[in-house]
Formats: sequence, C-alpha cells, structure tokens
Amino acid sequence: MKDKILNILKKNGDYISGEDMSRTLGISRAAIWKHINNLKKDGYDIISVTRKGYMLRSAPDVITPDKIYPYLNTRFMARNIKCYKETDSTNEAAKSDYSCPDGTVFISEVQTAGKGRLGRSWLSPRGSGIWMTVLLKPEIPPMDVSQLTLISGIALCRAIGGKSKIKWPNDIVIGAKKVCGILTEMSAEADRINYVVCGIGINVNTKEFPAELSDKATSILIETGNKTDRCNLIAKVMNEFEPLYNKYIQHGFSSLVDEYKKNCVTLGKEVKVIYRRKEIKGKAIDISSTGGLIIDTAEGILNITSGEVSVRGLYGYI
Repeated sequence: MKDKILNILKKNGDYISGEDMSRTLGISRAAIWKHINNLKKDGYDIISVTRKGYMLRSAPDVITPDKIYPYLNTRFMARNIKCYKETDSTNEAAKSDYSCPDGTVFISEVQTAGKGRLGRSWLSPRGSGIWMTVLLKPEIPPMDVSQLTLISGIALCRAIGGKSKIKWPNDIVIGAKKVCGILTEMSAEADRINYVVCGIGINVNTKEFPAELSDKATSILIETGNKTDRCNLIAKVMNEFEPLYNKYIQHGFSSLVDEYKKNCVTLGKEVKVIYRRKEIKGKAIDISSTGGLIIDTAEGILNITSGEVSVRGLYGYI
C-alpha cells in the first residue's frame, strides 16, 4: 500500500488530498497518514498542508535497477541487478544466489557485516556509498583468480577518474587515502572455478568518517566537493569493466599490465610486506605479467602474488 501511495504522489506532481487518496485506494484517511509518515521515515520529502493535502517534493537517493539501466552500454554485465535495502554482505548475498547469470550485480544500501581483506570489517552506511558485488563465472585456472581484482582496479580508476590510483592489489586511493576497496572470493575445485564474487565498496558521498578512519579514508565528495549520482557511477564501473574483462579472458592479464602499472601508486615506493609470516621491507619496482608485485629487498628480488602490503606514506605507514 505504501508503494501505491508513493506512485499516486509521483504521478500527481501537486497537492492531493488524503480524502482523494482514501477514496482511490479504499482505505481510511488515518491509514493514508500512517503510510505517509512511513514514507517520510524512508527519506521521502513530503509536504503536508491543511486543506490541500500531500505533495512529494523530492525522493531519497536510493539505488534501483531502473535508475542504472539507462546508463549501461554493456552486453551482459549488470544486465541482471539485485538490490537490497539491507543485507549482511553483498558478497554473501551473491554466494547464496550463485545460480544467477554471469555478470549479475548485487547491491545493498546498507551492509550490516561488510568486510574487507583478511576478515577486516568495512563501514557501509546508508545512502552514501556503493556497496556491490559482481558475480562472475570465468573459465580460467583458480590460481589466476586474483587477477580479476587487478582488472577491477583498472575499471574503477577509469570510472572514478580524477586523481584516483591503485594501491596493489585491492585498494583505490586518492592522494594518501582510501576511497574504494575490492574483495574477490571464489568457489572452485582443483582445476576449475565454479564462480567468483568480486565485492566493491566505494565511498561516494560520505561527508565525514569516524576519528579512527579520518586519516585513512576519503570519499569522492570530500575530494571533489561535488555529490555523485551513485546509479550513474555503478553503470560507469560496469561499462569499463566489461571490455576489460573480455580482453582479459581472451588475452590474459599481460594484455592489461601496462595500463595497470600506469595507475599503480605502489610502484616506486618503499613497502612493507607480511609474506610467509615474515615482515619484509623493500622497494616495489614492477608488476609481473601475471599480476605479481615485484619487490627489491635486502634478500633479493621477490615476486609477491599475495600477502599484506603497506606502502610508505599511505594509511599512516611512515
């Protein structure tokens, strides 16, 4: 019933009395008033004027498939979209619904248990960010799945634009602060992938962060001073991701490594790596054709394919 009242307000475009809505919908004026208040709680700006009735002034910034589709120029990416008002994690939602078509995107306004790499939590407040997961079913060796994180990084840099750069392997930064994180997980057998979920969290219109994150995190709004249309940005990410993904499937990561290196802020920096339970310091000097971070250390040249990497000058590492 709440949706029916909302549709009447949207179509009317002017004041409409509670009595008229009551007669149209066959419910009491008290029930109309109750549903109007619930719509206000959902973020709809509805004016109430005696003897005039109700008028919808503005709708909340809510992500819906209908707002995304007009911006898309993809063949299969995000052609199936599942939106949630709230979920524990979009990665978990995608895992539980993995029978969906390749390229399905799962989006939530809020994550109650958003997560980053190594089991860390991810702050996912309502209305300010993009919390989404892309379900993929690539025919690649399981050992190569981490390369999908790197491809996502290129797509995100293209879509976000400005001064955004990639911190190997899974963060997008602006300056010295994180604006986006990527978490890629998979279900696989010894020689084949069943499915991959690529989780993406973007701080879009966040105005401020808790004190413990203020020196590590930023948002597009903070950096540019401009509010971003989240639905448009989701489509931009997918429009960039699909051709990169197709090129990767056909030609491998080596066909994209040059662009990745141009956008990788880690290169040329002093880094600290937790690798095989040891802390190693060195200088990041290259990205291999398979996506590994090549580090010049006191112990020689290392090709790091996984591990915890801190970059001097980022996130407080000095």
